[in-house]
Formats: sequence, structure tokens, C-alpha cells
Amino acid sequence: MNFLRKKIDSIKPHFTEGGRFGKFRSVFEGFETFMFVPDKVTYKGSHVRDSIDLKRTMTVVIVALLPALVFGAYNVGLQHFRSSGAEAGLFQMFWFGFLKILPLIVVSYVVGLGIEFIAAQIRGHEINEGFLVSGLLIPLIMPIDIPLWMLALATAFAVIIGKEVFGGTGMNVFNPALIARAFLFFSYPAWMTGDKVWIEGLTKGQNIVDGFSGATPLALLAAGDTTHIPSFMEMFIGTIPGSIGETSTLAILIGAIILIITGIGSWKIILSVFAGGLSMGLLLNAFAVNPYMELPAYYHIAMGGFAFGAVFMATDPVSGAQTEKGKWIYGFLIGVLSIMIRVINPAYPEGVMLAILLMNLFAPLIDYFVIQSSINKRLKRAKVASKN
Repeated sequence: MNFLRKKIDSIKPHFTEGGRFGKFRSVFEGFETFMFVPDKVTYKGSHVRDSIDLKRTMTVVIVALLPALVFGAYNVGLQHFRSSGAEAGLFQMFWFGFLKILPLIVVSYVVGLGIEFIAAQIRGHEINEGFLVSGLLIPLIMPIDIPLWMLALATAFAVIIGKEVFGGTGMNVFNPALIARAFLFFSYPAWMTGDKVWIEGLTKGQNIVDGFSGATPLALLAAGDTTHIPSFMEMFIGTIPGSIGETSTLAILIGAIILIITGIGSWKIILSVFAGGLSMGLLLNAFAVNPYMELPAYYHIAMGGFAFGAVFMATDPVSGAQTEKGKWIYGFLIGVLSIMIRVINPAYPEGVMLAILLMNLFAPLIDYFVIQSSINKRLKRAKVASKN
């Protein structure tokens, strides 16, 4: 590493202002800060110094995503071999899934980071590390059989329209990864829903064994079938059809523990999303008029992308609520809306994406009212104190 550090330092003057390649300064700094801690210092004003910078934050989130990614690779292989009726070992299933997921990750990073580099170069700004997480989140919330060109198009849309037009990292209103999923869902719904898209090979006409269904639990429930849904334990572990990284609640909760212990993810948002989902589930149980509404409330947290959304999407520090009380309100409403959309609107089996995007829009308003409420309380206390 010392050799690499010396080599970078030797060519760095060429990429500074006035140097031979000065116009590529932002690109050079992007590579340098990816490899090493920035050497910049502050020269004036008061500053709070912290050991956690954006790069370290993104690294922790990626580590937290690894359990869901690893299990997702295994589950892709498991569902494929189940559907074909072939026998395979644990490692063979994982390796099969890994090789199918890898192109999705590569396309996501190449397209997204490419656009980030171009945008930074045009503006003359530094390259931010924000897409390091979004580039992994996007493939994990997609069906395994999504065409690569669609994924590239969705990633470009998410980065340009969902992020760069607002000013880049830290300025976006909506979660970029969810913007990518929403783009594909409304533009190419046939590739985001149905029984075939969740199992590798089914969209290409692969023969399946008799009795196998690639339908997700949510799709079965939306169709009124409550007799063939997997057990709660199967859904909690994640050996069911679904998006690559969203099936295993267990793996997702491991990631949640990592985020909470490191202080990167807000435990208040995570807990309140689960509380809101369970509350809405219990309310539907109390007024059940169909079998779907009779489903035990705790089943909802292990189905679809509810847990993944609560842990990795709702906790986005940019698009989520910022005030402490606002985080409770923001998360609780996401949980409530997710289950409400999921159960009451059978045409849209999954409600987490729309719930989070809607609350992204209202997060600043929630924070505004929380702050105003605090100001009004302080003013009232000041008036009482002045009278006394």
C-alpha cells in the first residue's frame, strides 16, 4: 500500500488545478479517496470532527448487505434446481446463483458510477461515494431474470432523474434504488410481476417439474389462495421465490444488527416500521372480511420486501426523516401504508416501495411540524417563566 500511496502522490500534481490533466481532477480524487483517507484539513471556522465519513458509512452498509446477498445467491440456485427437478449441493446452488447475480451487480455499478463520474466531471465537483450502496441495492431488489439492458436503463434513470437533477448525493428527495424499481415496475410490468420472473430460466422457456410454482407468497394471497403459502419459518429463513435479496428476513435482521451497533442505521425507524406493519396487520385481523385480512399480522414482516425496506430503504439518511420524533412518525406510517396497500389493493401485491417513496416525499413536512411543535412549546414555557 505504501508503494501505491507514493505512486499516487507522484502523479497527483498533474491532476491539480493548473496541471497537465487538471480538468480530470474530480475523477482522480474519486479514485484516490476510494483507496485512501482524504488528506484535506479545515483552515477556518468551527468544525465537528468525526472518524465516520461518507466512505466509511457506505462501507458499513455494504457489509450489512452481505448476508442478504450471500443468501440471495444460494436461494437463486435453490429455486432454479427445485424448478428443474435436478439435484445439487449447497455450494453448487450458491455458485450457480452467484454467477447469475454477478452480471446484474456489474451492470449496476458500471452504469451508475459511470454517470456519477461524468456528472462530477461536468460540474467540476468531487465524486461522492453514495452510489456504492445504491449500486448493490438495485440488483438485490430485482427479479433474477431481469434483462441486463432493462437494469441498465433503470439504473441510469435512477441516477439521473432520481439523484443528479436534485444536485447529487445528499440532495435527492427519493431513494434512488426504489426509483429504479418503480421505473421498471411501471415501464415493464411483465418483467417485474408474475410466476416466472423470480426463478432463473423460466422466462427463457425452461421446463419445470410438475407441481412447482414460481409464485411468491404475496402473489398467492393477492389471488385469494391462502392454502398454498409457505410456512412462516420458510418465509423467515427465505427459501421462497422473490427478489434476490429480499426473501430472507433472518439475513436482513443480521444486517439490521450491524447497522444499529455501528450507529449507521436508525433503530427508531427500523423498529417503528415493524411496529406500524404489525399494528396495521392486527387492525385488519380485527375487521377481517376475507382470508387475506385474517392472515396473522406477524406473517407480513416475513413476506415480500417488508423487512428489506424497513432496514435498508427506510433508513436512508438523505430521503428519510431527520428529527428524532419525526423518525418514529415516518417509520410507523411506512409500516402502516405498506400493509394497507398490500392487503386492500389486490392489484398491487407489494406495498413497501410505494409506501417508502410516498413517505420520502412527506419526510421534510414531518420534520417541519416536529420542529415547529418544539419551538411553540419552548415559547410557551418562556412566556410562563416571564410572567412569574
